Amino acid sequence: MPEIVLPEVELNIYSPKDPTEITVVENYVCTKESSPNFVRHITFDVSGTELEGRVRIGQSIGILPPGENEKGRPHKLRLYSVSSPTKGEGGKSNLVSTTVKRTIEELDGKLYTGICSNYLADLKPGDKVKATGPSGKRFLLPDNPEDFNYVFFATGTGIAPFRGMIMEMLEAGMQNQIALVFGAAYRTDLIYPDYFMETEKENDNFHYIAKISREDRRPDGSKYYVQTAIEDEEKILDPILSQENTLIYICGIKGMEAGIYKMLAKKGFKDYLVLKGDYADMDPADWDWDEMKRNVKPGDRTFEEVY
Repeated sequence: MPEIVLPEVELNIYSPKDPTEITVVENYVCTKESSPNFVRHITFDVSGTELEGRVRIGQSIGILPPGENEKGRPHKLRLYSVSSPTKGEGGKSNLVSTTVKRTIEELDGKLYTGICSNYLADLKPGDKVKATGPSGKRFLLPDNPEDFNYVFFATGTGIAPFRGMIMEMLEAGMQNQIALVFGAAYRTDLIYPDYFMETEKENDNFHYIAKISREDRRPDGSKYYVQTAIEDEEKILDPILSQENTLIYICGIKGMEAGIYKMLAKKGFKDYLVLKGDYADMDPADWDWDEMKRNVKPGDRTFEEVY
C-alpha cells in the first residue's frame, strides 16, 4: 500500500474581513435543459489576486453575498467547492470554477430562496463578487495520485470537486482505475452528464455510474441510490474496491455516507472503515443508523465532505 501523503496547501489568503474581488467570466446551466432544478457552472477570473495559481482541487472558495439579513447584519460567508482542476479551468491558472444549485424551498408554507446561491446564479459575465479562501486541507488528492485507484461517490453539487479531480488525473495520463458514482432523483438532474459520458467513452480506466432514485426500481423493489451501486455494479467496483491502493471519496448531502459505509461493510470492504465497540463484529444489517455516527468512522483510505 503506497503511503497517503496529502499536499501542503495555503489557507485563507483572504478572509471575510479582508476579501478580494473576482470577476465572473461564464455562468451556464450544467444539467440537462429539461431539469426542474437549476444548477450552474460559474467561472471566475482571479487575475491580479493572490488566489491565482494557489487554489487546489478539493478546496473551496468563499463568497460574500451583498446586503444584510433581517437583523441588519451582513449576510454570512458561503463556501463553494472548486470544480476546476488545480491548474485552472481550461488550463488557465487565472480561472477558478464552482458548481452552484439555486436553493428554492418551501418552509412552513413560505417560499425560501437561498441568499448566496441565487445571487451567484443571477450573475452575468463581467459582474464582480467578493471572495475569500482558499479553504480546506483534508479533501485533497494525494501528492502521488498516480499510485492509487479511486471510487468517488457524489450527490448534487458534491460532484464539483470530482469534476476537477478526474480532469486533472486523466489529463496527466492516469492509468489506474477511476469510478464515479453519482446519485440523482431524475435523469434530468445529472450534472455535467455529457462530459462524464464522453470521458468514459474515451478512457477505458474511467467508469461513470449514475444511480437514479425516482425512476426505475431495483429487482427487489428498492430504490437506486449511490450506495446500491456497490452491489448493483459489483463487476466494475469489486475489482477496484478489493485493491489495497484504492481510495474512496464521498461528497454531497449529509447522511449519504452512512448508507455507503453500511454497504461497504455488507460487501466485506471493512478496511475502508474504523469500526468501534460491538460494530467490529456485528452484522451490518443490524447496524442502527443513529448509533452508526458514534461507531462507524471513515478509515485512512476514505475521505468525506458532507453538508
